[in-house]
Amino acid sequence: MAAYLNQIDQFLRTPGKIDEIFTAVEQKTKVQRKFIGLGGVFIAMGLIMTTLAPLVVNIIAFAYPAFKSIKALESNNKDDDTKWLTYWVVYGVFSVAEFFTDLILSWFPFYYLAKMLIFVWCMAPIQANGSQFIYSHVILPWFLKNESKLDKAFDRSKKLISDAADEAEKVAKKAASDALLKED
Repeated sequence: MAAYLNQIDQFLRTPGKIDEIFTAVEQKTKVQRKFIGLGGVFIAMGLIMTTLAPLVVNIIAFAYPAFKSIKALESNNKDDDTKWLTYWVVYGVFSVAEFFTDLILSWFPFYYLAKMLIFVWCMAPIQANGSQFIYSHVILPWFLKNESKLDKAFDRSKKLISDAADEAEKVAKKAASDALLKED
């Protein structure tokens, strides 16, 4: 096991982006990079080989961002609110899209690993993280193009729900009136 840990450690110290990232993570967490790397290997293998992959990915994609969102809401800094609100918009769009594609995509061996990496990129503590990129290059342009159609659809939905609630109230009043009259 020590030999594998040394190989992981050597790889993670290869000069370049990997070394820079793991140096920063090691300094922040105070955990040796070989153990962080080993944990990453176990998570990756678990995401590829187990039936718990969807649960693990959803916990990763939800737990840390929820924690950071609560902290952002309780801080006086507006920038962190915007950052995490952007994450949740991307998360929501991904969740809705995944509803329609999950049965097909989940059959691909590295799907859950790729999904986890996308969400880690989206929550990365950098200015131009995945949430910012996806929001500004995909979601916002689509939204701006379809904003008037969306407004009309929401207005129609609101009217439909209001009409249904009014009708339900009438039916309930009639049923209550009929029940009271039956008792007499």
